[in-house]
Amino acid sequence: MGTTRRAMARCCCLLMVAPFVRGQSLVSTDSRRFYTEQTKESVAKGLTWLAQQQRENGSFESISRFGGNPGVAGLCGLAFLSSGSTPGRGPYGKVLDLAIDYVISCSHPNGYIAEKTTDYYHGPMYGHGFATLFLAEVYGMTEREDVGVVLRRAVQLIVDTQNDQGGWRYLPVPDEADVSVTVCQAMALRAARNAGIAVPKETIDRCIEYIRGCQNPDGGFRYRKFDPAESRMPLTAASLVALYTSGIHEGVELDRGRDYLKKRSPGSPLTRDREYYFYGQYYGAQAAWQAGGELWDLWYPAARDELLSYQLPEGSWSDPGSGKEYQTAMALIVLQAPHGYLPILQR
Repeated sequence: MGTTRRAMARCCCLLMVAPFVRGQSLVSTDSRRFYTEQTKESVAKGLTWLAQQQRENGSFESISRFGGNPGVAGLCGLAFLSSGSTPGRGPYGKVLDLAIDYVISCSHPNGYIAEKTTDYYHGPMYGHGFATLFLAEVYGMTEREDVGVVLRRAVQLIVDTQNDQGGWRYLPVPDEADVSVTVCQAMALRAARNAGIAVPKETIDRCIEYIRGCQNPDGGFRYRKFDPAESRMPLTAASLVALYTSGIHEGVELDRGRDYLKKRSPGSPLTRDREYYFYGQYYGAQAAWQAGGELWDLWYPAARDELLSYQLPEGSWSDPGSGKEYQTAMALIVLQAPHGYLPILQR
C-alpha cells in the first residue's frame, strides 16, 4: 500500500476506535444505555484478570491444547481494543503491543499464522482467521510496518486456500469447507478490506454464496452445505455476521435469520444450545449489533445479564471445552459491544 493509502486507512481506524486517540465512538447514546455500572465493573475486573494471564512472549491460554494459539492471542487483543486501548496507548497499550509481537512471531513464510507445532490443537485455520482479524483491526492504529507485511501475507493465504465451494475448513488447503471456519475467514477478509488491504471481489462473492447455501428452511444455518438441515444458534449468528460485514444488509436470508435468532435470544425457552456457548455469544452479540433495533434491544441486555451471572470471582469466565482466556476474551468483547470501538463493528 502506498503512503497516502496507508494514511487514509490509519485515519479511518483512528476515528473508529477509542477516545485515547481522538474522535468519538460511532455508537449512539441509545446503545450505551445498556452499559450499566455493574457491566463496567465486571469488564474492568475481567480485563485486569486477562492482562495478568499474558505470558512474557505475548501469548495467552493456559490449557495445553490451545497453549500458544495465536488466534487466542488475537481474541484477547480484540477484548482490549474493545475497551478503548490501542497499541502503545491506554491502560492496555503494552498488552496489545506484546500480543501483536506474538501473533507476528507465529507468521510463516507462506502467510500462515500458527504456532510452530499445530498438531496438538484442533482447527488451526480458526487461529489463523482470528489472528488475521486482530492484525487487520490494529493496522492503521500503529506505525509498525511488520503488521502490514504479515497481514498481507495472511490475507493472501486465505484467498489461496478457498475451496471450490467457496469456503474453508480446518487446514490451509483448498479441500473441504464448513460454515464456521468460513465465517472466521470472511471476517478476517472484511476487516482487511476495511483497513485498505486488497481482497479479490470474487473471493468475497464465492464466500457469501457458500454461506447462503448453508441456510435451512427455518432460517437457521447448518454446519456444512451438504449436511442434514440441522440449524444451530451459534452457526446462524456467525453466518449473519459474515453476511452483514460482507456488505449484505437486506434480503430474505437476513430476515429469516433474524427471526430465527429472535426466538433464541439468551434465556428464551428455545435456547438450549449450550455447546460452544461463548462462541455463540460472541457472534450473537455482533449479529444483533449489526441488525440494530429490536434484535439488539432484545439480545444484548439478555446476554449481558447472563454473562454477568456466570463471571467467576477472580474476574474470568469458564466453561468445559476450552480455556478461560479464550472464553473470557469472548465474554469481554460481547459486554463491550455498546462502545462500538472495534472497526469491524461499523455498520
